[in-house]
Amino acid sequence: MTAIPLRRKLLYSAITIVSVLLLFGSVLLAVDVYLHHRVQYLAGVNVWGYRGDVVRARKPGEVRVVAIGGSTVFGYGLPWNESWPYYLERKIAAAQGGLPPVTVVNLGIPTDSARTFVATLNDYAYLQPDIAIFYEGYNDLGLDVNPPRNRTNPAVSHYLAWRHQSPIFRWTGYFPIFPLVLNEKAQMLLHGKDLQAAYGNDVVFRPGLATRATAGALKTAADLGVALERRFGRLTNTAVAASTATNEDCGRWSEYCGAIEAAVRQVLARNGRAVVVSQPYVSDLHVDQQQALAAMLHRRFGGDRRVRYVNLGRLINMDDKALVYDGLHLVAKGNEMIANALVPTVVELVR
Repeated sequence: MTAIPLRRKLLYSAITIVSVLLLFGSVLLAVDVYLHHRVQYLAGVNVWGYRGDVVRARKPGEVRVVAIGGSTVFGYGLPWNESWPYYLERKIAAAQGGLPPVTVVNLGIPTDSARTFVATLNDYAYLQPDIAIFYEGYNDLGLDVNPPRNRTNPAVSHYLAWRHQSPIFRWTGYFPIFPLVLNEKAQMLLHGKDLQAAYGNDVVFRPGLATRATAGALKTAADLGVALERRFGRLTNTAVAASTATNEDCGRWSEYCGAIEAAVRQVLARNGRAVVVSQPYVSDLHVDQQQALAAMLHRRFGGDRRVRYVNLGRLINMDDKALVYDGLHLVAKGNEMIANALVPTVVELVR
């Protein structure tokens, strides 16, 4: 029997290893895509990291709208078709007047703040949005004083763009959900389904039982990506993900106003239009923040018809348990009210 040369043995071994890795990767990808389809309409995201169906090729004359913000845009604790971006698309489609087709893409994600707006616009520039709606202030109320900590890596603030804490998303644009589902199941087993104990003493929102597990998995996603990079490679580059713009005219809210201004200018630079929304007021501090925002928008963009400001501060009583299930997040009826209030402004920009 002829002996196989060492070089050929090494080549065969390398081919075998690569083939096994490719097969294993293909299986994992197939499982991940399957899990996405299982959860994306309940309380999860699709394979590209946003809620609802994947946006396909642009239709003739189609106008694209992106809704950007935190969990109140996402519709935390609710299925995708009870978030206000979903209602907004439906209500615009039902409007009279021969409007072109309008697609509203829900790019909201739990924990994101105004400082992540520019990063999100860059991440999803391929969607070529015509209009961007910015809807966030709650997650910025402690921005200058006491930013939320990241449990896995305290040096990384939660104001880092949520999706950017997944290395795979940063490198490819694909958002894996398989490790999140496994992590959530493990947490529930270890803590007897007590997610409050699993995640510590931070605020834990309490959606319905049908969506709680998946929503909890989304809330802990960032920590997994950071943990992997701490063990195997470099730390997340926070300078890329978080806006550092400021607007000193806003006083204590300079970082918040600066982040909003930077995001609006990013939209205008790409020949788009911007809608900045004040969420329903939750406190006197929030009112102060939004007054500073409104004044800044008037100073910077008051004469620009491409920029609109909509104040929904008094639209909903946030103490109304019939509309707000946890003091912060709206039920379906509340989200429908938000959509109704935004329709006139968006329709005017679409025409």
